[in-house]
Amino acid sequence: MTPIEKSARGNLSAGIVPLEATIGDPRQGLPEEVFLFTSRITPLINVDLLIQDDARRTLLTWRDDESFGQGWHIPGGIIRYQQTIAHSIGSCARRELGADVTFDAEPLLVSETIRPCRDRGHFISLLYRCRLATPPDPALRSESHSGANPLAGAWRWHQTCPPDLLPAQTQYARFFAC
Repeated sequence: MTPIEKSARGNLSAGIVPLEATIGDPRQGLPEEVFLFTSRITPLINVDLLIQDDARRTLLTWRDDESFGQGWHIPGGIIRYQQTIAHSIGSCARRELGADVTFDAEPLLVSETIRPCRDRGHFISLLYRCRLATPPDPALRSESHSGANPLAGAWRWHQTCPPDLLPAQTQYARFFAC
């Protein structure tokens, strides 16, 4: 290693120490700036929850955010540091639906999405077939809100793939009843 490389490495290490001090416990989530930086330089692994009823309707939630825009999506979330897949699925169901779920041990699909952007641009997604163990929170049901679009986080059962499914989730359209 050259003296310049050693100096650069030392400067990098010196910069990482205060960064780690601001993070705290990464199992509780990262500060937004650190999360966005991390997502620009490494793939993120997420779980997606395919929840269908006996009529093969699919439970979706409305998303409206800067990274993905507006549209329906299968509930899901990024797996946090040292969080098991099972814990991530349960946390996602409670956070997005106010419900508990059971799920198959193996994912239905493992997919990779690479978006041509520097913000959250590379995902490895694990799609799990889930069943509701408790009903979703009725206060989050999209029909209980008025307006042209549902509120962010509202849920609704869908008989078929909606035309406003988020583009990042089009790989899941084949799992919808048609």
